[in-house]
Amino acid sequence: MAKESKGPLAGVRVIELAHIMAGPVCGLMLADMGADVIKVEKPQGDDTRRFVPPEIEGESAAFMMMNRNKRGIALDLKQEQAREVLFRLLTEADVLIENYRKGTMEKLGLSYETLREYNPGLIYVEISGFGRTGPYAGRGGFDLIAQGMSGLMSITGEGPGRPPVKVGPPVSDITAGILGAMGVSAAYAHKLKTGEGQKIDTSLFEAAITQTYWQSAIAFATGESPGPMGSAHPLNAPYQAFETADGWINIGAANQANWERLIAVLGAPELNDDPRFSSNAARMAHLDELSETLNKIFRARTTEEWLTALDEAGVPAGPVLSITEMHADPQTRAREMVVATDHPVAGEVETIGLPVKFSETPGGVWRCAPTLGMHTREVLGELGYAPEEIEQLVSDGAALAGD
Repeated sequence: MAKESKGPLAGVRVIELAHIMAGPVCGLMLADMGADVIKVEKPQGDDTRRFVPPEIEGESAAFMMMNRNKRGIALDLKQEQAREVLFRLLTEADVLIENYRKGTMEKLGLSYETLREYNPGLIYVEISGFGRTGPYAGRGGFDLIAQGMSGLMSITGEGPGRPPVKVGPPVSDITAGILGAMGVSAAYAHKLKTGEGQKIDTSLFEAAITQTYWQSAIAFATGESPGPMGSAHPLNAPYQAFETADGWINIGAANQANWERLIAVLGAPELNDDPRFSSNAARMAHLDELSETLNKIFRARTTEEWLTALDEAGVPAGPVLSITEMHADPQTRAREMVVATDHPVAGEVETIGLPVKFSETPGGVWRCAPTLGMHTREVLGELGYAPEEIEQLVSDGAALAGD
């Protein structure tokens, strides 16, 4: 049985009408902070259930990652009885998360304007591809499209003249979900003061744009668009990855003091007198020469040897880890960023933990991702449906209940 949540949002009820990633990330963040998140799926389930391989005992690893800590029910919203169930849920909820195309909620009779008449304190979160206003409001959105249109792909990659590259993870999806959760927290603070709910509107497009702060600052100042720089930084040097004798190491010598510490560790005092590298502006102007010079030095020793020396000197540095190496890193484990859940089908499943720590109301991962319809009977019972009414809904196909 899942432990009771004690996080800062304990007692807040969230209805998640969202699929794939951006909306579920929002729900995941709120659930990890203690909210009771009820995920409402169609009878076929969230499409992420079919993101396989990989799977564990037939359960999608992707779905289990995005939906831990949530309770799950399944409703066929094509049926009037199912829409009545959902309406009852929403009139008693604190938060609704939805990431359908524009107009879908209106067709279901579940627009913000309709629901706030019955639940004026409802916080109504819309996460879409491009936002609910503007010329692209009706377009569907995907992470890849948002990364391209936001400028992110124009600044990602090894260098000029190479094909555009997307950021490895779906950063616009993930960031949009986090922005949605941030919006809920702010709106809930307002609700506690006034009793009023409100609508929150964010998008993948805007989430991706927020990743361009440095490059946008450069473009606003110069009128020119920066290009890709590999692992290098657009404003500081050396601040990038260098090849060692057995791997790669990141160096963050992003100010003059750290630069001087770095060249002492490298045993290259002559670099201090080189006018090409005398200041950050000079190093940025001669970044290719700087990279070539430092790479020759770093290749002489192993990553571990360099890390030991750099750490002793106080120079910010770190290895370039694979995902599995990151999972095993002692700091990852110490910060509880890898935790385990007990799934009824898949058994013990590891997942990523909550990245925000609270001293008085700690959040965390309390329950596994639900199997399809796992909590349908439980939630309907809490809504006041009698056992025979629940079984009739299941029998009619309006609701799907897992065994």
